Amino acid sequence: MRTYDLTPFYRSTVGFDRLFSLLDQATSDGSPGYPPYNIERTGENSYRISVAVSGFSQGELSIVAKENTLTIKGEKTANENGRDKSEVLYRGIAARAFERVFQLADFVQVKNASLEHGLLHVDLVREIPEAKKPRSIPISTNAAAPQVVDGASDKAAA
Repeated sequence: MRTYDLTPFYRSTVGFDRLFSLLDQATSDGSPGYPPYNIERTGENSYRISVAVSGFSQGELSIVAKENTLTIKGEKTANENGRDKSEVLYRGIAARAFERVFQLADFVQVKNASLEHGLLHVDLVREIPEAKKPRSIPISTNAAAPQVVDGASDKAAA
């Protein structure tokens, strides 16, 4: 069961609807909700994914961006019981391995990642290349029609 609605993002963004559609599809298949995450719009062309990774250290997390896919993995390396020889009677803090995969829209790049207070923040920016940006085309009037030089009419006169 999903606990979030991406409809407001569809209304307020242009060009990122593919990103939100893919995120919507990725979680609609009944995949487990661990670890929980947020997706925030932090600017006109910038976003932040925040993943709750409490109990994981920086060395136990990996972020890989390949083509239009962002993969966040977490894997516990040390056994908590082996460190201080104590026995865990109840484990309410999940420390299982996870892998979250996000499909990114075209031209979306990962700019930064930080770990603070148990949250992994991944900052994304959409940078459209100059060649792909829309450009303004001037409209001319037919007041002064351009002269067309036709090489075929010159050969016929000769």
